[in-house]
Amino acid sequence: MNFELLFWIYLVNAIILINHEIDSAYWQEWKLVFPKAENGINGFLLLHFPMLFIILYGLILVFDQRFGGLICSLLLASGGIFAFFFHTYHLRKGKSEFNSVISKTIIYSTAIVSVFQLFLTIKLMAT
Repeated sequence: MNFELLFWIYLVNAIILINHEIDSAYWQEWKLVFPKAENGINGFLLLHFPMLFIILYGLILVFDQRFGGLICSLLLASGGIFAFFFHTYHLRKGKSEFNSVISKTIIYSTAIVSVFQLFLTIKLMAT
């Protein structure tokens, strides 16, 4: 296993998670996280500037085979796993958000890719 494989897995997961964030805007995810907040969209959007920066910069660091890339890879994979559990929890509680075929496909896909990415990252960190 090597950094080249991690680069491609990271890229695939980043694409899936960025699409999930686009889907999150459609479903107004800020209402799930902060149900009483007025103008929750503002905080939601502001949060995405550093999040997207870390995701994209992490891809560069993985490409350059730097240790910081492994840290970003851990963050991205953990974020994907968290998203899966967060949305699965809300779907089981009967929430209608993210209850479309494409939304569920994105959520399940990121879970699968994130678990693989997490194990690959840990393996690379151990070598």
